Amino acid sequence: MRYLGFFLLFVGGSALAQGAADADPVVTSDYLLRLILGLAFIVVLIFVLARFVIRFNFNQGGGNGALKIIAGLPTGARDRIVLLQVGEEQILLGLTPGRIEKLHALSVPVETGQETVVPGNFARKLKAAIDGNKVS
Repeated sequence: MRYLGFFLLFVGGSALAQGAADADPVVTSDYLLRLILGLAFIVVLIFVLARFVIRFNFNQGGGNGALKIIAGLPTGARDRIVLLQVGEEQILLGLTPGRIEKLHALSVPVETGQETVVPGNFARKLKAAIDGNKVS
């Protein structure tokens, strides 16, 4: 019984192959052009969405707003200096891949002149980005 199934599989496949050889080719230049343009569109869409996520920094995670990153400065390939606000106090931190070190605690808060970014919910940020308003 098992051999009969293999026999029918091979005989049926060869009959289909003969029928396909008699038919017109399915792959045309129009089909290939649409296929290549569709794949290019998907690749461009992936890059645009990745740029959008990086630009609006949606990966900050949740939080209650008690901690705010006021400013940051990269000092090397993987090192940064960050000004962090905790309540009314501002702390200058040195960040490296293996260590976070407190550099200085500021007694007088630094005014950056920019609006600080507060992590919030995704829907509010997306609506503000679509409307073209700044997220507060």
